Amino acid sequence: MPEHSYTSTSLWRETLSARPDGDIHAEQRERLRTSYVELRRMAAVLLKENEHSMPDFTVHDISHVDALWETADLVCGGEVTLNPAEAYVLACAFVLHDAAMGAAAYGTSVQETLGDKRWHDLVSVAYYDRRGCWPEQHELDAPPAEIAEACRAVAIRQTHAEQARRLVDQPWPSSTGNEIHLIGEVQLREVYGPLIGDLAASHWWPVSRLPGEFRHTIGSLPWQPSEWTIEPLKLACVLRLADATQVDSRRAPTLLFSIRDPQGTAREHWRFQEHVSRPRREGDRVRYTSLRPFTPRDAASWWLALEYLRGVDRELRSVDSLLHDLGRDRFAARAVAGVDSPERFAELFRVQGWRPIDATIKVSDIPALVKGLGGEQLYGDEPEVGVRELLQNAQDAVQARRALQPGFADGRIEVKLTEADGVWCFEIRDNGVGMDEETLIHGLLDFGRSGWSSADIRNKLPGLADGGFQPSGRFGIGFFSVFLLGDRIELITRRYDSSTQDARRLSFEGPSHRPLLTPLPSHDWVPEGTTVRVTLKRSPNDVLGLLYKTDDDLLTQLVRRLALENSVPIHTWEPGSNDPDILAPFSLAAGSPEEVFDRLYPPSAVSRRTGEEKQRLQVRDDFTSQATELLDDKGQRIGLATLWNSLRHTTRRTFKGTVTVNGLLADTSVSFSGYLAGQPSRASRDKAQLVADQDQVRLWMRRQEQRLRENGEFGDPVQLELAYTFTKAFNELPGDIAFALTSEGVLTPDDIADWAASKTEIFLAAGTPLALRSRPPVAYIFVSGQTVRLPDNWLAIFTSVLAPPLADVFPDVAARDPAYESARNDRTLTWQKQWWRWSGDLYGLFLRALCQAWSCTIESLLAPIQQRDWSDARFLEHEDLGPVSGYLLTRPLPERQQ
Repeated sequence: MPEHSYTSTSLWRETLSARPDGDIHAEQRERLRTSYVELRRMAAVLLKENEHSMPDFTVHDISHVDALWETADLVCGGEVTLNPAEAYVLACAFVLHDAAMGAAAYGTSVQETLGDKRWHDLVSVAYYDRRGCWPEQHELDAPPAEIAEACRAVAIRQTHAEQARRLVDQPWPSSTGNEIHLIGEVQLREVYGPLIGDLAASHWWPVSRLPGEFRHTIGSLPWQPSEWTIEPLKLACVLRLADATQVDSRRAPTLLFSIRDPQGTAREHWRFQEHVSRPRREGDRVRYTSLRPFTPRDAASWWLALEYLRGVDRELRSVDSLLHDLGRDRFAARAVAGVDSPERFAELFRVQGWRPIDATIKVSDIPALVKGLGGEQLYGDEPEVGVRELLQNAQDAVQARRALQPGFADGRIEVKLTEADGVWCFEIRDNGVGMDEETLIHGLLDFGRSGWSSADIRNKLPGLADGGFQPSGRFGIGFFSVFLLGDRIELITRRYDSSTQDARRLSFEGPSHRPLLTPLPSHDWVPEGTTVRVTLKRSPNDVLGLLYKTDDDLLTQLVRRLALENSVPIHTWEPGSNDPDILAPFSLAAGSPEEVFDRLYPPSAVSRRTGEEKQRLQVRDDFTSQATELLDDKGQRIGLATLWNSLRHTTRRTFKGTVTVNGLLADTSVSFSGYLAGQPSRASRDKAQLVADQDQVRLWMRRQEQRLRENGEFGDPVQLELAYTFTKAFNELPGDIAFALTSEGVLTPDDIADWAASKTEIFLAAGTPLALRSRPPVAYIFVSGQTVRLPDNWLAIFTSVLAPPLADVFPDVAARDPAYESARNDRTLTWQKQWWRWSGDLYGLFLRALCQAWSCTIESLLAPIQQRDWSDARFLEHEDLGPVSGYLLTRPLPERQQ
């Protein structure tokens, strides 16, 4: 047998090595040794294939397996010994534990081994991570190449331990049609195979799982000495610690690093392991040192080394605690030296040209952080935000159950408001998928983690993607907004496929207190799904109370205000009501203009009492005739709206535009009426940016202009109100659209040349006390409201403000003259800086046209105003009205007259 490094280890010599002197168990030892050597020989081929599937990973070939004998010696020391049968089983687990880190170990394909459900869930999460949206069915079946490749790598990493368990029994066909097994001897494979597979898989399990899985001692085989019994728990601990501690430069050879050229985090892993010497034990500490100093360019690798070795330290300490608590023999290695602080670590892992400072963000009071971020500091003083988040969570839960349980058609959400002895309670319940205890702790309470996009949740609920589930939740902090409603919170949940004894109650006595998790009494019936009950901090009818923004102080109105579309029926119970108000499922994308309007601007008791319902219906007719769709690249509706908010002139009601995020109210705007689909622009989701891009919004605007013209509704008032918007969106304005007011009436771009031709001076009125009104187009004095007639050479431009979110689509600087962008940094208001500011709006439009009409330059118009310190002013016909500020534009003389 050729010599290998593992054969010189104490573990090999004392268990499976041939004895030079007489050995009464030489035959039995030889049988085990021969089987292992043959397994190692064949597995070396399989392990070599790993690099083809996972080239960015550090070395996982047979050299890593051999090195585990060495680190097993280091971990065990003289404190723990193994007999030959234990050494054989452990050695086989050494070989197999990483043997599935490549596609070759899966027999067929990774996708087939994983199964369509889990594969599609994996693709769904990867697609969302990279594209920010959930894939359609055809994209699940045929994902883009880069996503499929990433999923294969993730699938192999996540399932390699599970697949390793199967490798003992997995046959490979030979060229002659025979079956090849990694463990050739049938008895060893059949008796020890299941344990070897479990041990190989166990290195990926949490330490807490080991005692339950490896409780029983296994007796010896008939041909072995009776004392060759096997303690699986001991072997599982040796394997995981030998694997964890096997970190050194052998895992990342310099030449191989250069050839593979890994990128991203993988590159940092290679770089830090290049530096690491073989570990050694000093007392009960494993000591690592660096072979050479870390330069500033290797700083990220140095910090990664510290974090990685802290992980090794946690493994050693966890196993030591487990063995101590169980009264088992403890290993010699129990911790890693020097990882308690960066300063001490730098003594072992030297740095050159820089000094590590532990300046990471620390949170010393987690409950206080949750209190701040879960309340007003994150969401603002808007208690309805908490209701919106709970509605979204409930709807996602029901949709998830529908995806997992075909035929489930009774999904619903119940919303209640009750009062007892002056104490108000808000409750929301769904009969959705529910949560088990682990999801409750590590999903709901994991601040900043979005559960539906996590691999853990997808693994616990396989089939979500195949069921068409596309959650609306995007941030992992939604639940904590419930503290806007009150500090005392109770959550009761049971997974839809679990028994009542698995139900759990989670209660909070405020965000600054730790929550209490308890099982529910077995005699209590707990329906599947989740119930959240909040004791409100103030009466819902108070100022800034829960119902503050409703017209009639009704919970039904609040729900309808927030849930502008819903896929799950919402049953709302008013205090003392015997029957609920039912909000049936509705899709904004599929609704008719009349239905969309009624959903956005429903009638109220106030409007019926005051007679405004007739006006609302008239506005609905106007909306139906004026609104046009905003479409995405697939032709799907992502908005139905009228540009600007001309409908607000019809009644006292504003009919503000609504921005929805996944069908829920996110923001409002005066720039339009109707709805536009958005996506959150910050975690609180009270502000949103549009889903549509610039081209899609521009197309909608053009259709709006065309519709207004066709309907004969594009008169001077509407033109003046939209001129600024069109200029910002298109960097130009159609020649027949009015944008300014003169003594002769409104002015269009086509009129500028004729209007300015005979003038030698133009006063660009731009400030108080003058103001403009579009309906009808007049100038007036802001304080008194007195209308005035502009002098013949005066011009007043209607500079309406483009409000978010449309303003975010067309930012101010986008349309400005790039030739003067450097002037933005001028420390005084030069004419260049003023031009750069004006060049993207209606002032710029007018000045360009004026330069053409007067055959002059921008400098000749603005430089004189700069010399007068931008302080021009003129009086109207009544001087007692005070001076009007503005800018006097003087026509330059032709060069021959100067």
